[in-house]
Amino acid sequence: MMFFDNVKNTINQPLGEINGYSIFIKREDLLHPVVSGNKFRKLKYIFKEIIINKIPVVITFGGAFSNHLAATAALGNELGVKTIGIVRGHEWRNKINESNTLSYCYSKKMDLICVSREAYKKKETSDEIQKYLKTISNYRLIPEGGTESISVKGCAEILRPIDSKFDVICSSLGTGGTLAGLITASYKKQFVLGFNSLNSSSALNLVNHFTKKKNWEIINDFTFGGYGKIKPELINFMNNFYKQYKIPLDPVYTGKMLFAIFELIKKNKWRWGKKILVIHTGGLQGISGMNNYLERKKLPILTY
Repeated sequence: MMFFDNVKNTINQPLGEINGYSIFIKREDLLHPVVSGNKFRKLKYIFKEIIINKIPVVITFGGAFSNHLAATAALGNELGVKTIGIVRGHEWRNKINESNTLSYCYSKKMDLICVSREAYKKKETSDEIQKYLKTISNYRLIPEGGTESISVKGCAEILRPIDSKFDVICSSLGTGGTLAGLITASYKKQFVLGFNSLNSSSALNLVNHFTKKKNWEIINDFTFGGYGKIKPELINFMNNFYKQYKIPLDPVYTGKMLFAIFELIKKNKWRWGKKILVIHTGGLQGISGMNNYLERKKLPILTY
């Protein structure tokens, strides 16, 4: 599959030294404009399996601003696989154009099925979704966020031998699949930190399920209120970060992680090693949608 196999290794871009700590950022966001970062890694082996087995339809789940939905739609369109996105919230049925992400998915020929939030919470076990699934004979179901065993395998490929020199690997955290892959691939005497973007403890169980290693920790103090929640201080940090390093961050995941790392170092609370590698997990497609939200709330916007 040329789409996956021709991708070059990503670079570790230096951020310089901050209070004696050496920080590099692995530019996984540069893998692809939409199928970038951990979405590329998670979907790589899933779609290889789909193509090998000639499965005609892919069904997955996501909210109206989901990076996972956008990446799945892009890949399906690129590889000639029909995609169906089950979207959280009936209210989106008549306002697809109000979400840049859903509009993009639609442009890539993804069918969008908007379901009640109650049904979405139960996923494929709900009566509403079960009724729909029974109308399709042959499909591959991908879980929300794309986390399953073969996607953890894909995320393990983020780390390469050159990364063994770092004391600590840092990643933002959603479902936990990326963190599990990084822990699996981590080198001897290396620690792995996950920075939670949600107000949820479910990732802890998932990571424990996929790895038996104990060289990791989840930081829960910088969620800014939960998934998709944001505050002006975070936007200001991200804009200043871009001015200094010319690296765009996304406001849901990587922005919160870098804010946390800088804050912990600034307050002398960093205790995980001097050589830090930060994983940029992509997700930049969501910036325009977030700016629309911020403008409506009369808050500062991202200026890149």
